Amino acid sequence: MKIKRIETFTKQQLSIVRVTTEDGMQGYGQIAPYHANISALVLHQQAAQHALGADANDIAAVSEKIIREEHKFPGSYICRAAGGIDTALWDLLGKREDKSVAELLGGTVKEIAVYGSSMKRNISPQAEAERIKRLQAERGIEAFKIRIANNFGNDVDVYPGRSEEVVRAVRSAIGDRGLLFVDANSGYTPQKAIETGKMLEQYGVTHFEEPCPYMELEWTKQVADKLDIPVTGGEQDTDLAQFRRMIHMRAVDIVQPDICYAGGLSRALEVARMAEAVQMPCMPHAANLSMVTVFTMHMASAIPNAGAYMEYTIEEDNWTKDLFREPLHVADGKVQVPSGPGWGVTVNPKWLEQADYQVSEK
Repeated sequence: MKIKRIETFTKQQLSIVRVTTEDGMQGYGQIAPYHANISALVLHQQAAQHALGADANDIAAVSEKIIREEHKFPGSYICRAAGGIDTALWDLLGKREDKSVAELLGGTVKEIAVYGSSMKRNISPQAEAERIKRLQAERGIEAFKIRIANNFGNDVDVYPGRSEEVVRAVRSAIGDRGLLFVDANSGYTPQKAIETGKMLEQYGVTHFEEPCPYMELEWTKQVADKLDIPVTGGEQDTDLAQFRRMIHMRAVDIVQPDICYAGGLSRALEVARMAEAVQMPCMPHAANLSMVTVFTMHMASAIPNAGAYMEYTIEEDNWTKDLFREPLHVADGKVQVPSGPGWGVTVNPKWLEQADYQVSEK
């Protein structure tokens, strides 16, 4: 069945994609959040021409064609545009076959344990510890990730000593049985990252994410080789060749593709397969409660090398509020994978009505 129409419904932070085939069936996907209005323009101006008229069931081929044909424009925006189409096609295929995406992938609709993911550095260590302790009690979450260092900080903390202060405060709040992850967001040079990693090990941290600038694979490998704590990364990457190098040189111990950043579910699955081949866990990045969390739930329920926990933000972003008719809910530390066909969620029609509309059709 051929792709006939590709529509986007865009607000600055978020763009929903709807793909329609010749028989009138439709699927919904999403472009990666943030500056999504620019990604939507890229979708219609560059990506749509390669997808219209293509076989809607050959999903991986569609996203790869877009990225190959637009090879002079590699990286984030073209992959975000391709990912919007790819994820809509997975929803459409699920609806056509009356299966969830998890089932299409050979998985099952089930509950998944989550780790509560903080996105804040402008919060005091005490306030961070208090809200995490409250969520631990209210929602039964047993693992949390907090932010240390400074985003691309070049060894400069938000203020001197904050990283250890927040780790100490949260560890005290959640107790020894709670699992503690940290994310440095490219904050350190190798020497400082190793020094920080040794400190983290003393507090029982079990996940050290993106310690060095993410494109510096050799730097990250130096850190991974020197620490006992698992080093993780990959959320920012879009190039499958870069993922291949990252995995085979063991720059990280756990790989974290983002479905929307990497160019869609098809490409994120390819990263998971690369990692599986060398017995490396794959824990996809999912940093907000837009459709990317739903995509990740289906993927994590199906891949054999998923980690023990899936990322789930503890922030409440106004721009994702009321996006779904069926809101997601964490109880006893777990979230239920939606059971309906495709992604199993319905985008709120009112949200779509309030968004900027664009269409490309054959």
